[in-house]
Amino acid sequence: MSQLPPPVRTGRPAAEQNGNAEQFAFRPASKAGRKARLSIQEMSGSGKTWTGLGIAHGLSEGRRFAVIDTEKGAASLYAGVGGIQFDTLAMDRYDPRDLARALDAAAQAGYPTVFVDSLSHFWKGTDGTLDQVDRAKAKYGGNKFAGWKDGTPMQNDMVAAILAYPGHVVASMRSYTEWVLEGGKPQRVGTRPEQRKGIEYEFDVAVAMDIDNTLEVLKSRCPSLNRKVIPRPQGARDIAGPLLAWLSTDPQPETAPMPETDSTEQ
Repeated sequence: MSQLPPPVRTGRPAAEQNGNAEQFAFRPASKAGRKARLSIQEMSGSGKTWTGLGIAHGLSEGRRFAVIDTEKGAASLYAGVGGIQFDTLAMDRYDPRDLARALDAAAQAGYPTVFVDSLSHFWKGTDGTLDQVDRAKAKYGGNKFAGWKDGTPMQNDMVAAILAYPGHVVASMRSYTEWVLEGGKPQRVGTRPEQRKGIEYEFDVAVAMDIDNTLEVLKSRCPSLNRKVIPRPQGARDIAGPLLAWLSTDPQPETAPMPETDSTEQ
């Protein structure tokens, strides 16, 4: 069998090569300017709202922050407790595009932190992503799967808005619950959050809270929080403090030495 000739690479104009080199230029890694992204998932009664407010207060370093409230004013019941001060935006319909607009309004107002309580409503509440998919299926002959052509971009744009916010973002989510037997007694436990599968991967830190108000760190890019289990957490001290310390630590990268040339090489 005859061998194929080696591939011939056609040279590109120098200007085009230089442009691509600038576009794909690598730079030293840095956390400079990075803001926290944290999610809290829990069953009803686990303390997510109070814990989320404490974390947002700590991340804001005492300044007023914003709460996007879908929980019928639950957060406002804690206003002033422990010196926590915030402004709220109450929402009773949950189009994911409206969350993006609310985040944009918070950014224009200059809030250092936004607490979304809760993100679950923008998934399965009135006008949430699931509602949008159900409505869109009519355009595709009742095919609900095809309705995701409309729903997925809305969901993705909402997540992009959370990630693009110029300050810190804390988002609570309700958990699906199940009953299990522990020691012969039925116990209610939380499973995954009521949001699109994999949503927790979008956050730097994802925590879960149980009915005893114990916080477990499920995932953390902040090393000092990795796998922590904290009974009755104080959000500002136990979570926000380590997060701010981690984000503010950005050592100057060392310059790698150039490889030495063997003087005996010809």
